[in-house]
Amino acid sequence: MQGMIARHHLNRLETALATQASVVLLGPRQVGKTTLAQDIAEARDAVYLDLERAADRQVLAEPDLYLDEQAGKLVVIDEVQLMPGLFGALRGQIDRRRRAGHRTGQFLLLGSASNTLLQQSAESLAGRVSYHELTPFMLDEVGQGALAQLWLRGGFPDSFLAADDRTSLTWRDDFIRTYLERDIPAFGLRIPAETLRRFWTMLAHEQGGLLNAAKLAAGLGVSGQSVARYLDLLVDLMLVRRLPPWHANTGKRLVKSPKVYIRDAGLTHALLGIETTEALLGHPVVGGSWEGFCIENLIAAAPRGTEASFYRSSAGAEIDLILKLPDGALWAIEVKRTTSPKVTRGFHIAAEELNVTERLLVYASDRAVPGQGGVRAMPLNEVMKRLNSATR
Repeated sequence: MQGMIARHHLNRLETALATQASVVLLGPRQVGKTTLAQDIAEARDAVYLDLERAADRQVLAEPDLYLDEQAGKLVVIDEVQLMPGLFGALRGQIDRRRRAGHRTGQFLLLGSASNTLLQQSAESLAGRVSYHELTPFMLDEVGQGALAQLWLRGGFPDSFLAADDRTSLTWRDDFIRTYLERDIPAFGLRIPAETLRRFWTMLAHEQGGLLNAAKLAAGLGVSGQSVARYLDLLVDLMLVRRLPPWHANTGKRLVKSPKVYIRDAGLTHALLGIETTEALLGHPVVGGSWEGFCIENLIAAAPRGTEASFYRSSAGAEIDLILKLPDGALWAIEVKRTTSPKVTRGFHIAAEELNVTERLLVYASDRAVPGQGGVRAMPLNEVMKRLNSATR
C-alpha cells in the first residue's frame, strides 16, 4: 500500500548499504519497514527472514551454518530484537565476509524498538553498522495538498491511506490495542494494559506539555518510578518523543523538565476519540497537536546528526524547537496555528540569548513573509525544504 508513496528513506538505505556491511532500520510496528526492505531485496540477490515466524527462527538456531551459505547475498532479518543473541554471530559473519571481499551490503536488520535493540547490538557491531529510523509518512512524502489528512490521521501507511476517516480511526484503535495487549507483553514487560492505556491517553491530553511525573503518578495511582518506566517504554518503542530542554550553560535559570509529545498525531487523536477535522479544530488539544505534528516533521527533515531541544527560562523566554545542525548552526523555530506572522517578545529574548543563526515561525498560511525582528514566517513545507537543503 505504501508503494503508492515514494519513501525518502529508500535512497538513504541504498546509499548506506553501498558503504556499510550492515544497516539497522528501526521504527514502530506497521510503519512500513518490511515493505521498504522487500523493495530493496527485490532489486538484488537477497534472502528475507522474519523472526516472528517459528520456521525462520529455527533456520537461525545455528546462525553460522545458515549464514555461511548466504555469503555474498543481502540477508534481511525482520524483527531482529526477538533474537538478541544473534548479534554476536553477525559480528563474526561480517568480519569473515570482509576477508572474503564482501565488504558492503551484507545485512539489513529491521527492529521495532530502539534501545532494546541498540543495547544489544551497539557494542557487538561497533564500526560495522549504520542506524536509520523509519518514521511514519511525513509531509514532504505525501505532498502539501494532503497536509490536513496527514495531521488528522497521522502517517502510519494503513491509517493515512484508509478509505475514509472512520476506517482510519478504527485502524488506529486496533493498532493501540495490539500494542498494549500483544506487542508490549512480548518484550517481557509486565505492565497492565489498562494502566498503560490510561497513561498514554493522559500524555495525549497534555500533548507538548512539560513532563509532570508527580501529576501523572497521582492520576494513575502509581509511583513516580512507574511513570518513568512507562515513559521510557513508549520512548523506546518510538511512539513518544521526550524533547529535552536546552542544556548549554547560558547563566540563566532554565526549565529542566522535558516536553513530551506523542510522535504520531493520528495516535494522539485516536487516544482522544477525535475522528474528524472538525472535531479536532474544536478540541482543546488542537494547539498541542499542531505543534507536535510540526515538530516531528521538522526533526525528520533536518540533516542527520541534528540535535533537537526546546528553550524555556524561568523569566518566560521561550523557543518551541531549537535545532542544532551538524555544522553548529542553531535554528530557533516557533510553531503557531495562526495566520498572523508574529512571535512573542520571549522568543526574541531567547533567540538573542542563544545567538541563533535562523529565526523561523511555522504558521498556518501558505506563503513565506518576513516578520519582525529578523523572523521569517513560513508554512511547514517551506521550512522542511530549507532544512532538507541544509548541509547534510
